Amino acid sequence: MTRNTTQPNPKVDPSPGSNLEKDPDAWVSGDDPMTGAQGSYLKTLSEQAHEPEAFSERLTKAEASKRIEVLKAKLRLFDGPPHTA
Repeated sequence: MTRNTTQPNPKVDPSPGSNLEKDPDAWVSGDDPMTGAQGSYLKTLSEQAHEPEAFSERLTKAEASKRIEVLKAKLRLFDGPPHTA
C-alpha cells in the first residue's frame, strides 16, 4: 500500500486555520452544551485549582473552553518545557 504524501496529515500537521486556534466566541457550535470530555476535564481542573465554582453542568462549549484555559494557566499546565519553579 502506498501512502499519498501530498495530502497533509491533520494529526501531524494541523492547519493554522484549524478550530484549535479560533476564539471560542467565534465557534459556530459555541452555544451548544459542553461536551462530556470538556466537563470531565473542567471538573478535574477545578478540583486541582481548589475552585469548585468554576465547574457547572450548564456551561456552553465556549464557556467551558474559556474556563479550562483559565484554570490551566493557573495551574501552569502549558504546552512547553516543564516549569522548574
